[in-house]
Amino acid sequence: MIGRASLLGDLRRRLRHLEQDLAERADSDPGTAAALEAEYRTAREAGRTGDTFRSWRNGALTQAAVAWLLGCVFVRFAEDNGLIESPLIAGPGGRNARAADRQTLYFRARPTDSDNDYLLDVFAEAARLPAMARLYEREHNPVWRHRISGDAARDLIAFWRAVDPDTGALRHDFTDPERDTRFLGDLYQDLSDEAKKRFALLQTPEFVEEFILDRTLTPALDEFGLGRIRLIDPACGSGHFLLGAFRRLLRAWFVREPGTLERVLVQRALDGVHGVDVNPFAAAIARFRLLAAALRASRIERLEDTPAFEIHVAAGDSLLHGRRFGELDLGGEAEQLAGQEGFGHAFLAEDLDTLNRILGRRYHVVVGNPPYVTVKDKAVNRLYRDRYSTCHRQYSLAVPFTERFFGLALPGGDARPAGYVGLITANSFMKREFGKKLIESFLPGVDLTHVIDTSGAYIPGHGTPTVILFGRHRASVGDAVRTVMGIRGEPSTPRDPSRGHVWSAIVEQVDVANSESDWVSSEDVARGTFSVHPWSIGGGGARQLQEILENSCTETLGQVSTEIGRTTHTGEDDAFYFPNDGSATRKFEQHCVPLITGEAVRDWMLDQTTLSIFPYEGARSVPMTWTRMPPSISQHFWRLRARLRARRDFGQYVEQRGLKWFEHSMFFKDRYRIPLSIAFAFVATHNHYVLDRGGKVFNRSAPVVKLPSDATEADHLALVGLLNSSVACFWMKQAFHNKGSTVDAHGARQTTDAFENFYEYTGTGLKLLPLPENRPNALAEALDRLAAERQTHLPAQLAGRFPMASAALDAHRDIAADLLARMIALQEELDWECYRLYGVIDEDCRYAGQMPAD
Repeated sequence: MIGRASLLGDLRRRLRHLEQDLAERADSDPGTAAALEAEYRTAREAGRTGDTFRSWRNGALTQAAVAWLLGCVFVRFAEDNGLIESPLIAGPGGRNARAADRQTLYFRARPTDSDNDYLLDVFAEAARLPAMARLYEREHNPVWRHRISGDAARDLIAFWRAVDPDTGALRHDFTDPERDTRFLGDLYQDLSDEAKKRFALLQTPEFVEEFILDRTLTPALDEFGLGRIRLIDPACGSGHFLLGAFRRLLRAWFVREPGTLERVLVQRALDGVHGVDVNPFAAAIARFRLLAAALRASRIERLEDTPAFEIHVAAGDSLLHGRRFGELDLGGEAEQLAGQEGFGHAFLAEDLDTLNRILGRRYHVVVGNPPYVTVKDKAVNRLYRDRYSTCHRQYSLAVPFTERFFGLALPGGDARPAGYVGLITANSFMKREFGKKLIESFLPGVDLTHVIDTSGAYIPGHGTPTVILFGRHRASVGDAVRTVMGIRGEPSTPRDPSRGHVWSAIVEQVDVANSESDWVSSEDVARGTFSVHPWSIGGGGARQLQEILENSCTETLGQVSTEIGRTTHTGEDDAFYFPNDGSATRKFEQHCVPLITGEAVRDWMLDQTTLSIFPYEGARSVPMTWTRMPPSISQHFWRLRARLRARRDFGQYVEQRGLKWFEHSMFFKDRYRIPLSIAFAFVATHNHYVLDRGGKVFNRSAPVVKLPSDATEADHLALVGLLNSSVACFWMKQAFHNKGSTVDAHGARQTTDAFENFYEYTGTGLKLLPLPENRPNALAEALDRLAAERQTHLPAQLAGRFPMASAALDAHRDIAADLLARMIALQEELDWECYRLYGVIDEDCRYAGQMPAD
C-alpha cells in the first residue's frame, strides 16, 4: 500500500537532488544552456515573463525534475498494480529482481548507454501503450530535453528499488486494489516548495467539490441533457473537480445505457470533462488520475488492452490561451464566436493546439478553485491587465479568474439556457480595493445566484478566508441573491471537516431562506447590495445593523478628513531604523525622530520603541545637503550608498524621481508638518486609534488620519473617541478584509474565537466610516488624559530612572493598574454614549454617578 507521508518526504528530498543535478548540467552543457536561453528569450519577447533568466531557468529546471519523478511514479503505479505485466523499474516481491534483469539485458545490448538512457527507454516503452502516450510525448514532456546525469539516474533507480531492512519489503509499494490516486494530489500540492509558491498549489477537499458540483453539474444535466453536457475547470490542479464530474457523468451514462460497452461509456464521460492548468506537472497528474479512473471503470486490467482514451486536459494559462469571447448578446452554442484571439506564445511544455481547442469553446458548467495569489511577474501582470477589465490595483488572481469563469460559460438569452458557474475563491475582493471593478462593473452584468461565506468553515489546506460563488452567464434574474452569512467560526479542528459545525450549517441552510443557526444565517439579499463595493455579508443581523448605522449618519470620515496614510516610506528600513538606545551609540540620536509602527498603537497610547534617521532640516522638512549633514550620518549613509541608490518605487530609482539618494524613498512633508494626527494600526484584531501631537513619523503599518489645519486638539480627540468605540469596531469588521487568525498544521484557517481575527484597516475603506452629528468629547478627553498618565508609570518610561527600589516599582505598577481599570470603565461609558449617538439606542444608558476620571 502507498505510504503517502513517507513517499512525499522521500520524493521532496529526491527532487532537490535532481534540481541540483539539472542545474549543474545546464551550467556545463552548452547545448542545454543555449536551448534554455532561446526559450527564455522567446518568452521575454512575447511578454510571457519578466523574470530574470536565472529565476526563470530555475523554475523550468524544477518542472523538469518533477517530470522525471512523475514519469517514474506513473510507471511504478502501473507496474505494481499489474497494469504493466513485466516490471520496468521495480516492484514488490520478485518483481524487483525481474526489473533488474531487464536493465541488465538492456545494457548488454547497449553497453555504452548510461542509467539515464535506461530510464528514457522505460518512458519510451510506456509511451508505446496508447493510453500512456500523451503522458510521455516527446514534444512537450521536459524529460526528453533536460536529461539528468547517469549518476542521478542510477540513484533514482536505486531509490525505487530500496527495501526496508527490517521487513525486506519494498520501501515504496504502490499496490492498491482500489487503484486510488488521491496520493498524487499530495504530491501536486507539496512536492515542490518553489512550484507551490509560484502556482499557489492547493487541493480542493472532496466535500467542497461535491457541494459545488451538486449546484452546477446536477441542474445542468437536467437542463442541457447528458448527451450535450460539457464541463471545464480552467484551473484544474490535480483534477479533483474533473474526477468528481467524470464519476457523475459515468453513473448517468450507465443508468441510461446499461447494455453499452463500458469503455464506450467511459469515453463519453471523459468527453464531458475538460481541464487546463498553468502548472505542467499538475496537468500531467490530472491526466493520469483520469486515466486510472477510466481503467477502473472499464474493468481493464492491463494497459496493453487499453484503448487510446482521449482525455481533455492540457497545460497552459487559461487567462491567456484560447479565445476571449464577446458579450452576452453573442449567445448560443456556436463555438466560433467573435472575440479576442488567444495568446500566440506557448512554452515547450504547452500544447497550443490542444489549449486553443479546449479554451476556444464555451461550456455548460464551469467550476473550480482558482489561485488566490497576486501576480509578482510584471510582464504577466501586464498581460492580464490588458485582457481583463476587472484587474485593478494589486489584484488577486481570483479577480480575472472570476471573469474568465463566466466568460467560458455558455451565455443565455432569449430561449437559450445559460451555463452554470461555481467556484470557491478568496474573499479578499469583497473588502479590499482591488475588488471594486469586479463587484461594481462585472458582476452586475451576470446572474449571481448565491454568495456563501465559507470563511468560518474548516477547509483543510485553505489558509485564506474563502467564499463560494454560484451564478449563470446571463442577465440577472430576480431581485435577490441567496446569501449564506457567517456568524461564528469553527471552534476547533473537526475530526471530519465535512461534518464541521460551520460547514454542516452551510449545507443544511443554503436552500432555506431566512434561516439562522449558531453558525450561519441564510437570507435572500437584495441584488443591488452586491453591486456596491465593499460587500458586507455578516450573519445574525450584522448586515441590517450596519445599514442602521450608515442610515443614521449624514457624513463620513472621508468628508471631514483631508488625508489618510503614512508619513514616510524609507524603502530600506534597515538603513534608517534603530532601537531607541541604538542611535546614541552611533552618535546621531539628535538627528532621529520617533518612528511609530502598527504594533505601537494600542490602548490610547503610542508605545514608541524605534527611531528613524531624519535627513531633513527641522520644521521646514527640506532635505539636508550633503555638506551640512553631520559626519556621523554621512559616514553611515556612505557605507550603504549602493543599497540606497538601488531603491525603486513606481518603477524608478530614487534619484530618477528627483530625490537625493539618502532621503526617505517617500516622505509626505505636509502630513509631517501639521502636528496633530490620529494614528491607527493598519493590521490588528480591533480598532486602535491614538492622538499624536507631532514630531514623529509613521510607516505603512501605522497610517494617520489628518484633519484640516484649523482643527483643534479637542476636535481630534472627539473623533478618536468615535473611532475607538465598539460601534466603530463593529462597522469596521463588516467593511474591512478579515485576514483570518490561526492556521493549523494542515494549512487550514481556524477561527477558534472571533476575537483573534486580524483585519486590514485600509485608508480607502476608513473614509466610508459613517459619523454621527455629535461626538463623545468629554469621555475621549478623559481617556486620553488617563492614558498619558498611565504611560508615565509603565516600565518603558521608567527605564531611565533604573535602578529603582522594588517598593517604588510596585507602587508604579499599582498606579498603572488602577489607571487601566479607570480607563476600562470610561471605555464602557464611551461605548454606551456612541450607541446613542449612532441611533442604536434611544435612552442615555451611561452611569449617572461620579465617574473614576473625576
